[in-house]
Amino acid sequence: MQTLDGYRSTHSDLRQMIDDLRSLLTPEQLRVRPNARMAYELLLDLGERVQRHLAEEDRGLYPSLLIHDDPKVKSIAWGFISGERPLRMIFDHYHKHWLNNGDFNFSDDFLAETHQVFEMIGQRLDREEEVLLPKLVEIGMFHYARA
Repeated sequence: MQTLDGYRSTHSDLRQMIDDLRSLLTPEQLRVRPNARMAYELLLDLGERVQRHLAEEDRGLYPSLLIHDDPKVKSIAWGFISGERPLRMIFDHYHKHWLNNGDFNFSDDFLAETHQVFEMIGQRLDREEEVLLPKLVEIGMFHYARA
């Protein structure tokens, strides 16, 4: 299982990737072919990292929370598990629709949907930081330790 600092580091990395992509995903930047290729590769990398993050939580975090004595802890775990489904479905659809063919022609529809996906990821990270991580500290799974 990850540490609290590990989760924070993962969140920080994902947010930095999204910020980098936001600055790169403009019509002006995407007209430059190497930028378009880099954006495409960064989007693929972001997708892999988000999926890996969710899988790590599924494997290493939620099982112990689902058998916790505190019903609030179980409820929080179920809330995050059920909240993953729409994110995964939208991300899978997004990947198949926009990233599967290696096309570097980024339309307005692509950019709008990409920014929606960024918002969803950001909201998920916010919820983890505001609800999940403090609860994990409260129940003694993590300790507040700043590097």
